[in-house]
Amino acid sequence: MITMPAIDMVATGRNIAKMRQNAGLTVKDLQIFFGFATPQAIYKWQHGTAMPNIDNLVALAMVFGVTMDEIIVVGTEVRAQISA
Repeated sequence: MITMPAIDMVATGRNIAKMRQNAGLTVKDLQIFFGFATPQAIYKWQHGTAMPNIDNLVALAMVFGVTMDEIIVVGTEVRAQISA
């Protein structure tokens, strides 16, 4: 059995919400920045029910002044059994 790293979506979402607040931005601000018609995607990111795609992660890192590694929370869980 091998353990593989996995993104903790809920913790990552909490991180996005915290970083947004620390940057003094509202959900509406991010909605406008990304050009989204509704704020639903941002709420999904913050609640950990969806992840931003890689392009949006790059943009979030730029907006927050951090690296993508600082946004994403990685945990480990058993993901696969490898046998020879």
